[in-house]
Amino acid sequence: MDRHIAFEDLHNFRDLGGYSTPDGRRRIRPGLLYRADSLGKLAEGTKDWERFLSLGIGTVLDLRHPWEAEARGRVPEHISLAYHNLSIEHRPYDQPSQSPDTAPGPYLSERYLEVAQDGTKEMAETLELIAESAASGTPLVFHCASGKDRTGQLAAMVLTLLGIDEPTIVEDFTLTELATPALLSDWRRRNEGRTPTWPFVGRAPASVMHLFLAAMNTRYGSIDSYVTDTLGLDAKALSDSLRASLLEPAPTTWPPLTYRRATPADTTLLVRLRDTAALWQLARGIDQWKPGEKDEAHFRTRMREGEVWLAHAGGHLAGAWELWWDDPAAWGPRPPDAGYIHRLMTTPHTAPPATGRHMLTEAECRIAATGRPYARLDCLSSNPRLRAYYESAGYTVVGEQTAKDGGSGSPYAVTLLEKRL
Repeated sequence: MDRHIAFEDLHNFRDLGGYSTPDGRRRIRPGLLYRADSLGKLAEGTKDWERFLSLGIGTVLDLRHPWEAEARGRVPEHISLAYHNLSIEHRPYDQPSQSPDTAPGPYLSERYLEVAQDGTKEMAETLELIAESAASGTPLVFHCASGKDRTGQLAAMVLTLLGIDEPTIVEDFTLTELATPALLSDWRRRNEGRTPTWPFVGRAPASVMHLFLAAMNTRYGSIDSYVTDTLGLDAKALSDSLRASLLEPAPTTWPPLTYRRATPADTTLLVRLRDTAALWQLARGIDQWKPGEKDEAHFRTRMREGEVWLAHAGGHLAGAWELWWDDPAAWGPRPPDAGYIHRLMTTPHTAPPATGRHMLTEAECRIAATGRPYARLDCLSSNPRLRAYYESAGYTVVGEQTAKDGGSGSPYAVTLLEKRL
């Protein structure tokens, strides 16, 4: 489920494998292309170093300025590693000192355009090295300081050349948000506990990547045109090479789903799953969930007052849902004749097809086992696509609640749906 690979001192180390092409027939092969925050935090003889070496990485592309690598260290030398320091950024800028009212979307997208304009030699070399490494089947990682800006820009270039759609590229950029607290903690530790003036340090809002990609299309025509006309590479040949090396057929068989009831030890996992699902939604323009809205206390309460269930496929988390035994905020006072399904969520890109539908069925079986004849749920009235999904699963619209209070202090309208079991 979690694209972030767990390290003690690295916070934004991710596998780009698993993203699918728009037709769903092919996906990026896992274990070949990684993005990360500064590998200068690695030290020989540590568990992090052992974990890093276990990935079999043969090429490291350090996108930082040489003075950054000198001041904060580089990946330790090792016989298995080829190290390249290619600073694609030529005009340094100071994010922490920006005015609090500086909007991150326009500000950062303009900086990324400067990188695209200035770092043509280095950008071309990085793309060639990625293609060479992929062709040889050698895992490669590219990184900058936080693994967000320069790394995010290069990732967007590579994902575009691989034929990945824009919403997924935006989503990949925003996943840094899951690492923001740790990245900000590192910054404070390096700066005597101070708080940055700019509140967006370590943040990766979707607007940044949306604006950058739109600006690249306006200025250069497309990423492909930029690669060919500005970087001096053959974009089609490069794209064909990357796709031949990094894409594989999507799986056609999946392990069966298994279910277990969540315990308080699962709360961290549940928060991360929900935040990941929220970022998936926001990258696609679905204004429904926001990262950080539900904390561990929320899920502990739901376990205490109802049930929370996890779905796994082959040992990997595939999704989760909450089961309530009453829901007065949406449905008002009711006899105990139903179970209320909430927060049905699947792991983006890695859950088997139809996982959501299978989890609905499992939740309904659990409700029926208690003798209750109805399954009920609600969805935002402004989300007709989700309403259609539930209707296709046998749910019928039975009403509207125009001012549901979900505990946020801002009432919202929901559509009420019911299914006779």
